[in-house]
Amino acid sequence: MRPPYPLKEAQTSDRDYKVVEAADYIALTPGTRAFPWRVIGVAQRDADLIVNPIVYLLEKPSQIQDTSWIQPGKVSWDWWNDWNIDGVDFPAGINTKTYEYYIDFASKYKVPYIILDDGWYKLGNLLDVSPDIKMDELSAYAKQKNVGLILWTSWKTLDDQLAPALDQFEKWGVKGIKVDFMQRSDQVMMNYYHKICREAAKRHMLVDFHGDQKPATMTRTWPNLINTEGVRGMEWSKWSWESEPKHNVTLPFTRMFLGPMDYTPGAMRNATRQTFAPINHQPMALGTRCHQLAMYVVYEAPLQMLSDSPSNYLREPEILDFLGAVPTTWDETKALVGNIGEYVVVARRNGSDWYVGAMTDWTPRELELDFSFLPDGNFTADTYQDGANADRNASDYRKTNIPVNKSTKLKIHLSAGGGWAARIYR
Repeated sequence: MRPPYPLKEAQTSDRDYKVVEAADYIALTPGTRAFPWRVIGVAQRDADLIVNPIVYLLEKPSQIQDTSWIQPGKVSWDWWNDWNIDGVDFPAGINTKTYEYYIDFASKYKVPYIILDDGWYKLGNLLDVSPDIKMDELSAYAKQKNVGLILWTSWKTLDDQLAPALDQFEKWGVKGIKVDFMQRSDQVMMNYYHKICREAAKRHMLVDFHGDQKPATMTRTWPNLINTEGVRGMEWSKWSWESEPKHNVTLPFTRMFLGPMDYTPGAMRNATRQTFAPINHQPMALGTRCHQLAMYVVYEAPLQMLSDSPSNYLREPEILDFLGAVPTTWDETKALVGNIGEYVVVARRNGSDWYVGAMTDWTPRELELDFSFLPDGNFTADTYQDGANADRNASDYRKTNIPVNKSTKLKIHLSAGGGWAARIYR
């Protein structure tokens, strides 16, 4: 709850720095100061926790006057899919041609960002770019295609080279940084979070904190802090069984209570409990295809990942119809129904369009959706539902197109580990 103040750190791997000596106090302060809030959320229904704003309201107001440059959106991510593209005439990997492929995909489907994750620079020196990446050429290509680059960094290396590294990133036209492996929440590290957000904001850069042991709940104070991990997200499926549907339908009521959550959804290889295996090079996710799609509505993430390979998405044009359209920020949210660790249904509005996401644990469910949240008038719903054989082949789904209005009550079926998603528009 209250980690002690660190006195000495030691490097334990090429990117990990652990506290090896700590004080018997939690903070250094020269005098009277405000200490962090401790918050308990109370709700009559489990679902009400999803829309409880108390954490945001207790945060310090924005420290950035002009926020017009802060643009949320989706981002194509390389690391989860292991740079695994196909149908190309060059070796896939951490190289200029591969990233140009990601940029082309992002540009075509109006995905505003791509991430260059671990491997683009020599660990220990952010100014030593991999010889297989021509960064000047790549940044010019991204600018031409109207796609922003987000660069992964190890937190300690960034701390050691903060000004020269961020200045160089600015020259490259980099739009954001993904800072990783902090894995602490003591006073020194919390001060580091604020410093990074402040320095990035000076250069009009977004920040995404990964490897933050507890989520850095300061997105009101620093609106350029576009997302934070602090969650056992889908990356765990590369080496374990622990990122699974029961866990996934617990998070909206628990971790997401604290604010945006970088779970990193989007798996196109979907697995049942019988067919799953953790494979780093060809990762898959437990639960159905529609379980994944629903995450783009249920999970709050202003910077939302497309974690699978562009090649896998290109084989799924109907899925791209949804993923290309779904926003990452919302004007209105309705937590319709849900029980912690069992199931959840959320409706969100962006402009005049509504999106609905439903997810279940390993229990198949029949739910009735009440569309009374809609305004007057007639709408069309593009729906994505678990296929008749999703209990055997978790990638099985069916897309339908139906008329709906505020009087509509629709029965839906969720397979084991399943989901349901819809885009609703006039």
